Formats: sequence, structure tokens, C-alpha cells
Amino acid sequence: MAATIKDIAKQTGLGLATISSYLNGGNVREKNRVKIEAAIEELHYEVNVVARGLKTNRTKTIGVVIPELNNIFCSEIITGIEDILRSHGYGTIICDCRTDEKLEKEAVDFLYKKRADGIINMPVDPTGTHLQPFQKADKPIVLIDRKIQGVEADSVLVDNKAAAQHAIELLLRAGHTKIGLLGGPENVYTAQERYKGYKAAYEAAGLPWEESWIHHGDYTIRGGVEGLEKLVRDTDVTAVFVVNYEMTMGAMIGVNELGIKISEELSVIGFDNLLFARACRPKLTIVTQPTDEIAKHVADIILMRLEGTEEEKAQAKKTVKLQTEIVEGKSIRDL
Repeated sequence: MAATIKDIAKQTGLGLATISSYLNGGNVREKNRVKIEAAIEELHYEVNVVARGLKTNRTKTIGVVIPELNNIFCSEIITGIEDILRSHGYGTIICDCRTDEKLEKEAVDFLYKKRADGIINMPVDPTGTHLQPFQKADKPIVLIDRKIQGVEADSVLVDNKAAAQHAIELLLRAGHTKIGLLGGPENVYTAQERYKGYKAAYEAAGLPWEESWIHHGDYTIRGGVEGLEKLVRDTDVTAVFVVNYEMTMGAMIGVNELGIKISEELSVIGFDNLLFARACRPKLTIVTQPTDEIAKHVADIILMRLEGTEEEKAQAKKTVKLQTEIVEGKSIRDL
């Protein structure tokens, strides 16, 4: 016969109200929590998650919608978020929208119908209309990497403008004045900010730059290959800065296929994935993003909105902006 809440009460000596509070996601004293969990394990008590969700209007589930699951930046952040949320009793439903606005909206609608308590989103749709179901229900929304104009939501970003500006300044200090930019899609927030950083570095140095040195790619490996080949074929740039990991990998494929000697014939700064940078010969100089920090801030914010005090829940939406680092390799030639 299956164990009941009364069996747990008898086993622990605690009142039904305390046990019920624990089972329904409420706060109980630490010593009582330990007793209850030990009794649950010993008695093989099965919590009816569905019934608990109907009673509390909480499912202890967080939706996560990202552009590309095979993007290493996304996957590293998701891993960190999952670890933290799991330790607080929350599960995640992860949806890959394949950088498609229609699929992104379908994913958000699916998560809303599944009664997710909140949503974490690296948005594709720059208008934010896909998030309206969660906005109307006043459920917490945390945006990763990209802000959306007009959408009131917490966000965790890196300083993309500064990241690009520092990379270009490093190349300028090495004597390169004709620097190509393998950028991202023109309508994506991160790509826009990195493009601003590129221009800011030239403006600060008082040097001219040409629009032909800019290639707006699509954040894919293929886009990196095509962009690198175009810049090498159509311009006389001596260095290239690539603004995300997938395009960095593509650029290195393009370099190998064209037989270009890195640093000797073309200097390169890439983005993310230190292990890949170390595998390149010569070792690639890269901009690295603090994915562990991003994951921690995202998880902490959504937990605060769900489980914090009433004062914390009522706080104005916050934007956390983190700094990147440049890990130098040997892919820059000093002119």
C-alpha cells in the first residue's frame, strides 16, 4: 500500500501542516526538511507533482528558449542554469527555435500552456511580441545576451561594445589599420553592439575605416567561411576580428582551405571557446565571455522573482552587464 502524508507525520513526529507546506513548495525549518526528506525516501512516498501544481498554481518548471542548442555559448550557459535551478527543486524545459521567429513564438506558447513558472530567453524576435503570454500573466522573464526595446524584463548581458572595442584596439596597437569585421546579423542586439565597438575603436584612434571591411554574417560556421573568403578576396585587410564562436570556427576553416598562414599573412582574433583556440596553430587570440557568471546571475534573478520576499519581487527590472576578457595567443603579427 502506498505511503500517505499521515505516514510521514507518524514517522517524523511533525504536524500535517508542516509536511503539507514542504510538499507544496513552502518554507520549513532546515531540521524539519531533513526529517521529511528522510521519511519520504524510507517510505518510498511519491509526491503527486501534478496535483501539487494545481493546488499551488506552480509547476516548479522554468522554460528556456534559445536560438541554437548546438551553439557552445548557449549550451554552456544552459548547463550552469540547470545545475542551479535543479538544486532549488526546479526542472527546465529547453526549446531550440533554430533562430526562427515563428518557432520561437511556438516554443513560448508551448511553455505557457505547460504552465511554466517563468521563462529564460535568448531572443530572436527583436520586437518581443512572442513573450506577451508571460508578460500578461505577470510571470518572470529573464533575457540572456540581448535586450528588447520596450519589453520590461530582467536581463543579463555582456558589454559587447567594449568587447569589440578592446579587440580592435589590440590590433591597432600592433600596427594594423585595415581590420576586417566578421560581424553578426544586423538586426541582432549583440551584433549591433559589437559593430558599435568596432567603430568606436577607430574613432578613438582617429583613423578611417571602410564599409567594405565589414561583413554581416549569420553567426554560423558557414557564415564564417563565406565571410572570411569574401574579405580576403575583395579587400586588402591585414587582420580580422570574428564576433562569435561558430563564425570563428568557420573563419579558421576558410583560412585552411585558402592556405593562408595565420599571423604571417593574416592576423585573427576570434570569440569564445578557449579549448578551440588552443587547438589552433598558432594558438588563437580570443575574446572570452563569462558563461558561468551569466548562468549564475540568470538563475539567481529568476529564483528571486519566484521565491524572494515581496520587496524583492517588486524591485524594478534589473540589467546585469558583465565584462569579457581577451586571452592572447600567437595569431597577431606585430607590424
